[in-house]
Amino acid sequence: MSATTIFGVCAAALVGLGLYGLICHRGVLRKIIAFNVMGSGVFLLFGVIARRGGLVVAGAGPTADPVPQAIVITGLVVAFAATVLAVALLLRLAQATGQTTLDTPAPPPAPTGDR
Repeated sequence: MSATTIFGVCAAALVGLGLYGLICHRGVLRKIIAFNVMGSGVFLLFGVIARRGGLVVAGAGPTADPVPQAIVITGLVVAFAATVLAVALLLRLAQATGQTTLDTPAPPPAPTGDR
């Protein structure tokens, strides 16, 4: 098994774990972390694609394709900014409602028939 295959399998595992956490957890902070794990898998997958798509230069060995590397670097910056925005919104949600889940609060009980 080559290193490219191992990195590809790890990228798929990260995407799978992130997707599982995104679907199964109710807490918003856990969803944010799961989304970041899934994004890390996608960035690793782009790294593998960059390695596979590189040129072979005589005397220098294989080189990586610079376009996917530039996409990964841009994606890292955007992912960091999105994470900061999501955490800020989560803090605002916690201040406004006192809870950190997206569940709707239970309606108040209906009044009884006492007159």
